[in-house]
Amino acid sequence: LIMPPAMWKWTCLVSHLLLSATVSSLARQQPPHPKRPFITFSGDQAEGTFNHLVVDERTGLIYLGAVNRIYKLSSDLKVLVTHQTGPDEDNPKCYPPRIVQTCNEPLTPTNNINKMLLIDYKENRLIACGSLYQGICKLLRLDDLFKLGEPFHKKEHYLSGVNESGSVFGVIVSYSNMDDKLFIATAVDGKPEYFPTISSRKLTKNSEADGMFAYVFHDEFVASMIKIPSDTFTIIPDFDIYYIYGFSSGNFVYFLTLQPEMISPPGSTTKEQVYTSKLVRLCKEDTAFNSYVEVPIGCEKNGVEYRLLQAAYLSKAGAILARSLGVSPEDDILFTVFSKGQKRKMKSLDESALCIFVLKKINDRIKERLQSCYRGEGTLDLAWLKVKDIPCSSALLTIDDNFCGLDMNAPLGVSSMVRGLPIFTEDGDRMTSVIAYVYKNHSLAFVGTKSGKLKK
Repeated sequence: LIMPPAMWKWTCLVSHLLLSATVSSLARQQPPHPKRPFITFSGDQAEGTFNHLVVDERTGLIYLGAVNRIYKLSSDLKVLVTHQTGPDEDNPKCYPPRIVQTCNEPLTPTNNINKMLLIDYKENRLIACGSLYQGICKLLRLDDLFKLGEPFHKKEHYLSGVNESGSVFGVIVSYSNMDDKLFIATAVDGKPEYFPTISSRKLTKNSEADGMFAYVFHDEFVASMIKIPSDTFTIIPDFDIYYIYGFSSGNFVYFLTLQPEMISPPGSTTKEQVYTSKLVRLCKEDTAFNSYVEVPIGCEKNGVEYRLLQAAYLSKAGAILARSLGVSPEDDILFTVFSKGQKRKMKSLDESALCIFVLKKINDRIKERLQSCYRGEGTLDLAWLKVKDIPCSSALLTIDDNFCGLDMNAPLGVSSMVRGLPIFTEDGDRMTSVIAYVYKNHSLAFVGTKSGKLKK
């Protein structure tokens, strides 16, 4: 049975959202409601928690990243192929991993938690990155999950030391006449000397090529990466940047993040730690990462601040929403879910809001900031790089919509928050995932909640 493209899209939407919102419900395989049957799939291993899901937009086939397993499923959730990724002997303190050099730490059987799952359409392969060996990735053939390559002999091959699902986000930038790029963003878990928080890597055609995952550019002084300075951790010991979502649009790659900051509350002489949601933007072609800009984002309704980003998804406006926003139907719209407040990243409050941002308006704010900084106004204002007091340098040049930075005034922070438009709030059952889709000019949003409900 060959389903039409529109039907595949709906399969992708619902499958993706159900995984995000109800992994535990799927694993338990609850009996379906008699009038509303759902197709379910449950892993065959006790430890087989599901971590990530991608759907091949060309075929509708589903790839599911789990603990110690990668599954290939049909659109009706029948298992087609399984690839085992763990467990294996490891110790998170081994760097480089013991497969490269002998490790003096005790080795124990360790689960491999899937941390990133991407389809590389150009080369017909799956990029599956796990928690074993400091974040090594496998390249698997889409057809049968045959291992095409598993680079591990260079430090560039260890992408992330965090042993958690949801700690890594990747965006592939594809080209017709050259190798693609992989932008990787990851929490560093207190190991900034080993792992850049954002970097761009080579995706070579040959899965076993020596240059696979090498930095797009690297010399003695400059590289395609951003590293968190070690002394940042003296100010905020548990500092990290948590990446919630990533995408590419136009000439840029974007990541949506959550990161701690120390602020002084009004009337107080002491500082307290809060979390700030920020959008990070980089030019696709910027090999030196001089274009790095981050801008705080948040939402407010009826005097209530929603500042803890939970999930996001990029969609188009569609004719009806575009008319009310005063934009084009093809303009990019960010659908975002925030929970209330700024203080409780690990235990977010149940009050949450679904908010939308027009990406062009965020870019306009970034452009204004770049223009003012290159006029010599203000400071770089990026707290986590300890450069708040470094003044912007003046330069006579035109800052247009696609300006990609110079080796000055970078990386750059925007101080004023861009506020989203709240379109729905939920006070009792926190929203935890979102996906959106334009159907017959209407913009539809699907939201998953903490308790496993699906809202349309």
